[in-house]
Formats: sequence, structure tokens, C-alpha cells
Amino acid sequence: MTRAIVFDHVACGVRRTADIAMLLERDLGARAYRGGPGPGFRGRQWTFAGEGKLELIEPDGEPGGFLHRFIEAGGPRIHHVTFKVSDIHDSRTRAEALGYDVVGFRDDSPAWKECFLHPKQAGGIVVQMAEADASIEDDDWQPFAAVFDGCAPRRAVLAGARLVSRSRDRSRRCWCELLGATVEAAGADEEIFRWPDSPLMLRVIYDEHARREGATALELTGFAAPLPEALPALLGTNFLQL
Repeated sequence: MTRAIVFDHVACGVRRTADIAMLLERDLGARAYRGGPGPGFRGRQWTFAGEGKLELIEPDGEPGGFLHRFIEAGGPRIHHVTFKVSDIHDSRTRAEALGYDVVGFRDDSPAWKECFLHPKQAGGIVVQMAEADASIEDDDWQPFAAVFDGCAPRRAVLAGARLVSRSRDRSRRCWCELLGATVEAAGADEEIFRWPDSPLMLRVIYDEHARREGATALELTGFAAPLPEALPALLGTNFLQL
């Protein structure tokens, strides 16, 4: 049985986080959390009501990096989902036993160890598994100052992400067998996957004839006001208000 796995955040690859930060903070009430550098990118995270986290990553460094290529190929959009695991080596072993080709394995930092599933094997989205040691200070990622000079009175809840998949069996192997989700609601053409210690969920829409698999939207609750008109284009994904 998979233990201590938490759906930690959804990450979007964008051209510039500075173009989006004000809209998240002022109009959706998101709170600045942590940010810092990574290999070929810079990232920032915001928390929403309910503590769901959205991460924005923008290209950094010389052209030709993975995020440059990602955005050039399809524009800004959801890039990955991140799951905190208790043992990165065990997670890699279990993934490989289920037939996944694990890539990008790194365990050189005691504060953050990670590996990835390729989107071709994970239903069209990058899956990051990470072992984080909260007792070790991560000097690279630190709290950052909010852009909006105030406190928005309304706070949206980031409920999770919506995906399209051609295969129910393949989705359950990834989200349940490997990553420990439970199926909260199952219908003829969709399922909701949840993790006990996470505020985020995945809603998977099944369509065996789908032209493309992967993430299609972010879902919000508790927010009735109109969304900023520029936000979907800057993120490259729709927000669905439930």
C-alpha cells in the first residue's frame, strides 16, 4: 500500500510570471508563498483558500532548455503535477515495476530529491515525484514579496486540475496504484481522484477517441466573480468555476 503521498501542486509553464502575479493576488486572492531557481527555469508558488498551490515556471538560461522548448511547441499551459513521497528510491522502484520509464532522477540534495514520469506514459502530463525534508533549509527556494500591495477580500479555492484520458485502466494505474489516490466519484465518462492529506484533486474525463491527452483546465470553487479576462491566455489554460 502506498503511504504518505500528497498531491502538492499544479505547475504551469508560462512566458513571464510577472505578467500573471498581480491577477492571481489581486483578483483571485492568492497568497505569495515560495519561489526560486531550478535547472533551466525560475519558479514561484501561490497558495489559494484551502491551501491548494499553483506554481508558475518561466524559462531561464540559454535558449533551447526544456521549458523554452515546451512553450515554443505549444505555448504556455499546464506543465506538471507534483506529488510529495516519503521515499524517492521506493517510488522509483514501484514506478519501474509498474512499467514506467522514470527520468530525471536526482537525489544529490538532502532537502529535495525528485524523479519524473514522461507524459507519453502518464496520460499527457509530466508527473513529478519528490521527497522533501522539511527539517533542512532549502536556500534556493524562499518566501517572496507579494506584488499586490493589499489583501484581496475574496479568495478562490483551487480545487485541482482537469485531464482528458483515453484509458481508465491507465489512469487508475498511475493515480491509484502508483500514487495512492482513492476514487471519490466514478461515472461513465469521468472520475475524481483524491489524496487524504491534499486539498487538490484530479478530475479525469475519459474519451477513447480524444485527439490529445493531458491537462485541459484548472478548477476553482468558492469564487463567483468574473475571472480576469487576460488570465486564461497568459496561463494557456482555462479556469472552470464550479
